[in-house]
Amino acid sequence: MKTEVRKICMLGDFAVGKTSLVNRFVNSAFSERYLSTVGVKIDTKLVQLVDRQVKLVLWDLAGSDPLNGAAKSYLMGTHGIVLVADGTRRETLDSALRIHQHAESLIGARPTVLLINKADLEPQWQSTQADLQSARQWARNVWETSAMTGAHVEDAFMALAGVER
Repeated sequence: MKTEVRKICMLGDFAVGKTSLVNRFVNSAFSERYLSTVGVKIDTKLVQLVDRQVKLVLWDLAGSDPLNGAAKSYLMGTHGIVLVADGTRRETLDSALRIHQHAESLIGARPTVLLINKADLEPQWQSTQADLQSARQWARNVWETSAMTGAHVEDAFMALAGVER
């Protein structure tokens, strides 16, 4: 069986949990230690779908505005985008929308999932259900995730893995 390769870019502000989500998905692990990504970090995971194998190549782009400067070239060849916002910081959801619009202006529409991370801290969330409903207008799927507990992390990545070519 031939393995299909899909490049997935992780986009979002600093400290929203992009690296932690990738680590949870790829290694089934979580670390409390915060390490800021510099540039890009690439991980891979082979997943088995019903009808094929897919190798996900996950590009974890540094936060703030990951599409400024040389980082624009990282998007070339992208099959899907994982946007990440921190539920405890409402402004990161607004930023995710801006990043998504900028990415689409550079490479056109791509399958996109939005992860509102840190569901384990939901009592501290600033993002409301109305915010999430609004986000569903521009993201393929919106997931409330927790890199710490693993809640919905696999679901979100597998949703992009199964997107038809």
